[in-house]
Amino acid sequence: MQATNAAGKQAINIGDNERILTALAGSLLLYATARKNTVNTLLLLGGGYLLYRAVSGHCAIRQALSARGHREEAQAGEIKVRAQMVVNKPRAEVYAFWRRLENLPLFMRHLEHVDELNAKISAWKLKLPGGTGDIRWEARIVKEEEGKEFSWHSVAGAPIENTGKINFADTPARGTRVDVMIAYRHPEGIISEGMAQLLTQAFRAKVEEDVRRFKEYIENEAAAGVNGYAH
Repeated sequence: MQATNAAGKQAINIGDNERILTALAGSLLLYATARKNTVNTLLLLGGGYLLYRAVSGHCAIRQALSARGHREEAQAGEIKVRAQMVVNKPRAEVYAFWRRLENLPLFMRHLEHVDELNAKISAWKLKLPGGTGDIRWEARIVKEEEGKEFSWHSVAGAPIENTGKINFADTPARGTRVDVMIAYRHPEGIISEGMAQLLTQAFRAKVEEDVRRFKEYIENEAAAGVNGYAH
């Protein structure tokens, strides 16, 4: 099944630098074919595919390999989402928004709420698919470098292991590049019915969609004062 975005287009899954290199490689292949006296179908197809890959930003091979990896993760009782995005906001503002963990449910719809109990400990509540219940746990900030990165991990004895790591960097256009890694896995031992419902391909896709919703939220809804967030 092809991954698509909200507009029905294939999702971008390669970075800008890779797209530039792919465009150059595709152009060179087509140029080499044009200089030959005979038509080389493989070179034409290869050059055309590389140009399509560069223009669309979508690699079907990478998508297939990624889907296989996601299936293996789900079978192992773990899902891991990695995403990178550039937002048109200064790094200090973007960092402050993420670091205030109570803001996360504003764009992560799989989370019902996050309450910060103190500077390091937070209480999380996640809705199970189909409204069949919820899972609650506490997490601790385990690393923090102001304005650059922070990470959290669920505390010992939590019914679910949850890890998050967020990195922030300036871009030449005065925006912010955000690198996100969020993982959920069942603790060692017997998997509960709720956990079996949760750690699925569908849930992984939902978490990834939630993470990518951040750009839309911070650039538009938050700027317009919609669903005001905590400062």
